Formats: sequence, structure tokens, C-alpha cells
Amino acid sequence: MPTYKRSVTLNAGSDRVFNYLSDVKNLPEYFDRLDSAKPVGGQKNPDAVQVSADLDGKEVEGEAWFRVDRTNNSIEWGSEEHGDYRGKLQVTPDQNRSIVDLELHSPHGGDEVVRGLDATLEHVRGILEP
Repeated sequence: MPTYKRSVTLNAGSDRVFNYLSDVKNLPEYFDRLDSAKPVGGQKNPDAVQVSADLDGKEVEGEAWFRVDRTNNSIEWGSEEHGDYRGKLQVTPDQNRSIVDLELHSPHGGDEVVRGLDATLEHVRGILEP
């Protein structure tokens, strides 16, 4: 399965960046192609999130997981329903800036995935930089 990695340095503090990115309700604002994300976790899977996305003009819905590690400023997500799709986002402080590293493992490949990751990071920049 292909792995894609992208990174961006933001002129914003790491606490602000991580707090925004780790709130699952903010996902549709910055994650390219994602239309909605709603926590639905329960006893069986406390990390469960109901999501919908636009994939090439087709609305796809399903359940995913979204895990926040505040100690390490990292977020992991994935969906077993869609071919072991999973990703990780890491926020690293750099003086008064933040480095956001994004890694995605996807059964889908190619330039379209890279463009989507770049668009996601540009959305993050547009939202969080002053």
C-alpha cells in the first residue's frame, strides 16, 4: 500500500495548531474532500467517527476512527472499511512556529492523493496563520 508524506511549517504556535486539528468537528473545514465528521464513539469503539466524503463526485459515508495523543501532539485516523486506509498527523513546535507532518497510507494512489494532501495543508495554513 502506498504511503504519502507531506509537511508544512506554519506561523502559528503549536498549542493553537494542535488544539484546532485535534477537534474532530473541525475536520471538514480543513481535510480536503471531507464533508462531515461526527463523533459517535461508544463502549465498543470510543474513537468511532461517522464521516462522509466526496470521492470523484460520489458521496461516500462510513465509520472511521480518530485518535488524539495530546502527550505527543499527534493524531491518527483510519477506516478498516476502505482497504486499511489510515493516516497520522504530527505537530512539532519550532520556536513560535509549528511543523505539521502528514502521513497517509491509502489503497488509492497517484498524483490525486498528493494534491489532496497539499490542499489539506493549505487549508490548515489558511485557517491558522494570522
